[in-house]
Amino acid sequence: MGYIIKPLVTEKMTALTDKRNNVFGFIVRPEANKIQIKAEIESLYNVNVKSISTMRYAGKSKVRYTRAGMQKGRTNAFKKAIVTLAEGEMIDFYSNI
Repeated sequence: MGYIIKPLVTEKMTALTDKRNNVFGFIVRPEANKIQIKAEIESLYNVNVKSISTMRYAGKSKVRYTRAGMQKGRTNAFKKAIVTLAEGEMIDFYSNI
């Protein structure tokens, strides 16, 4: 297993979760498919997954101008999964803090 890297807790995902209570986002490994993601989420959080949408994001080039000169870099590419749970189910990411 080990296909889920971390849950997505951003302003955009929080707004989506507030609007629709049973939608959550996760950063997953690029080689993971929907069946593997569904099985891991159901085993980790003890919920029933209704559907999964996946998206791949390419890394972006970044440039910073500093006193020492121009600094070039690149952000990482990643895969995101938006998980819809069955009605009435919820995941609490903050319960074990």
